[in-house]
Amino acid sequence: MGNQYKLADLAQKLDARLEGDGESLITHIAPLDKAQAGAITFLESSAYKKHLAATHATAVILAAEHAAECPVNKVIVANPYLAYAKISSLFDPAPRVSVGIHATTVLGRNYSFGKDIAVAAHCVIGDRVVLGNGVEIHANCVIGDDVVIGDNTKLYPHVTLYHGVKIGKNAILHSGVVVGSDGFGMANDNGQWEKIHQLGSVVIGDEVELGANTTIDRGALEDTIIENGVKIDNQVQIAHNVRIGAYTAIAGCVGIAGSTKIGKYCMIGGGVGINGHIEITDRVIVTGMSAVGKSITTPGIYASGIPAMPHRAWWRVLNRMSQLEELIRRVNALEQKK
Repeated sequence: MGNQYKLADLAQKLDARLEGDGESLITHIAPLDKAQAGAITFLESSAYKKHLAATHATAVILAAEHAAECPVNKVIVANPYLAYAKISSLFDPAPRVSVGIHATTVLGRNYSFGKDIAVAAHCVIGDRVVLGNGVEIHANCVIGDDVVIGDNTKLYPHVTLYHGVKIGKNAILHSGVVVGSDGFGMANDNGQWEKIHQLGSVVIGDEVELGANTTIDRGALEDTIIENGVKIDNQVQIAHNVRIGAYTAIAGCVGIAGSTKIGKYCMIGGGVGINGHIEITDRVIVTGMSAVGKSITTPGIYASGIPAMPHRAWWRVLNRMSQLEELIRRVNALEQKK
């Protein structure tokens, strides 16, 4: 049986106003239109209000403006979506690794481990590795020499940390993450490529989350840096010497070229491509599938690209674009005759 909580205890955790039976037991979280007895749900926007009157949930987290329309127990807060986020961890069924080091683990020399370390089967841990208290490492992870991992950080299966990487406290690295692989540095010698060995490392702050199969390259001479609280989705590529400011969020399939600096509190949409050697200031939002080719110095929302359209319409657009050069030439000629 999963976790269960009294509604009054959840309301207290959220510093919420409770209207209803605080002794009701909550066993799970469910969507507003599908919730049944035992579930707590939430109303995050007016778009879902049509489901409120008919909900079968035991309780609803909602704003005061919607409380009168709620037929069940009410947990009243200023930001229902944030409240849902705060209690979601209480119902997370993800398994934990048992405290201790599995017998199949390969351990290097001169390591330093804190209290309550949990290491699952078939992990490889190199020389001089430092693990803080409560670090949890799932199966088949590889941790290179001289890696430092802060307290309560969790590595899911098949994470690879190259030598010298540093990760802060309370971080989460999902399956397939690779941190510290070589940046893409080459010098051209008459058509042939001479590899530039990457001599920096990667430094990741506290409370950072890296999505599955995300890769972060080590710096060429200085470190690649991910500051505190950054959240990165799946399949993101971060090249060498990039710096990402605190509390920036990056959606899936973003590619960031080398030596780019992204400020704090930014939001980068899915599929965005960001050029190298540019800077993006704090509090910038870049919408999905945009291409950022030059620095952004003013906070705000930025977009580029052409949205999907019917195939025939797209070919008409392409045809007209191909005629633009000729059209501009003719306009310039007419201007000169005036």
